[in-house]
Amino acid sequence: MGQKPSQQLSLFDSTCLIVGIIIGAGIYQMAPDIAKGAGSAWGVLAIWVLGGLLSLCGALSYAELATAYPQEGGDYVYLGRAYGKWAGFLFGWAQMAVVRPGDIAVMAFAFATYACTIWDPLAGTVFPYGERVYAVAATVVLTLVNALGVREGKWTQNLLTTVKAAGLLLIVGAACFSQPASAPAEPADRLPFSLALIFVLFTYGGWNEMAYVAGEVRNPHRNIVRALALGMGAVTALYLMVNGAFLHVLGYAGLASSKAVATDTVTAEVARAGGVLVSALICVSALGAVNGLVFTGARISYAVGTDHRLFRWLGRWHPRFGTPAVALLVQGAIAVTLIVVLGSFVNALLYTAAVVYSFYLGSSLAVIVLRFKEPRVERPYRVLGYPVTPLVFAGVCAFLIYSAVVYKPWIALWSCGLLLLGLPLWLVSNWLARRQKS
Repeated sequence: MGQKPSQQLSLFDSTCLIVGIIIGAGIYQMAPDIAKGAGSAWGVLAIWVLGGLLSLCGALSYAELATAYPQEGGDYVYLGRAYGKWAGFLFGWAQMAVVRPGDIAVMAFAFATYACTIWDPLAGTVFPYGERVYAVAATVVLTLVNALGVREGKWTQNLLTTVKAAGLLLIVGAACFSQPASAPAEPADRLPFSLALIFVLFTYGGWNEMAYVAGEVRNPHRNIVRALALGMGAVTALYLMVNGAFLHVLGYAGLASSKAVATDTVTAEVARAGGVLVSALICVSALGAVNGLVFTGARISYAVGTDHRLFRWLGRWHPRFGTPAVALLVQGAIAVTLIVVLGSFVNALLYTAAVVYSFYLGSSLAVIVLRFKEPRVERPYRVLGYPVTPLVFAGVCAFLIYSAVVYKPWIALWSCGLLLLGLPLWLVSNWLARRQKS
């Protein structure tokens, strides 16, 4: 159990990990609502470009932190060094109890929703829980795959990412040969631009996952920055091409009014098989995101376990499989519990919303804090546009926190309550550490 992470992730592996986590099911589910807030066809393309640029600001800020501190744990390490170990502990606790299992549940539900459109084994029975069964199965299988070895986990990720990227390009290709469909003159309703921006940034979420496996990346000083830049560039380009395809076939009003935008775009060319093909594509996209979240999330719990006696049992690297197997299994168990209890994609998404951007805000400001606090630490990469770049992203995070609290205040209170539960656990952990020394 004393083994530690080894550098097994190449630049290609790292880039696939980023792209695979970012591109889940959000591009399909949220494109119509984003169009409603964008106001026009050019507005649609502009808001997706804006989302990519704002996310790049966050990614570049994380690149400086990840190359300066290439350790397992990501934000857990940065927050602890910038504000004190209590901040890192709270982040680790929130990731274990709220954020990571919730994110896994969100993407597992996205997979399950479209898997049921292909075949629902429980349809017509007195047990109408087909989505939960699919979501639980996806979580359990991918957790076990990642527990068996890093190679198994990364090969699964590379395959799913390649297939999903190819599928997106197929949608673009099909749209090029499609005739524009008739569409209503105006969308049925509109949404505020601020809400559309929140949706866009959600679909770009996941670029920070690279930081959680920094200790397993070959040549981290070069490859972390390159993977972040390549990953964000690839995702932004794919999103623009896909939205361009939607607009070409459906028009702005058709995109904003669509209930199943990818299916509506492709079905004209592939007839009845279109719905099945698109559902299968979305299933693969969601599974790629689940696998990436499972892979990286357990590294956070592992990092907390190596530093805090209270969670020492999580900080073990399995000597046979070469993975944080215990952390993976605990993470999977919590995610399965959330799937059963929350029961839907939306509820799982709201479970994480109140906490996520608070830590994004703290980590982006940590770039500035650590430059003053630890000026002698080698920084192979210094964020472009400092300090404007991290401050811009910090401002975006503050806006999203405000929007989430205003939209669903009771969800915010629940999430904050779980987060604050970490404070007494921090005190217990310190007490155990002092007791061990005495």
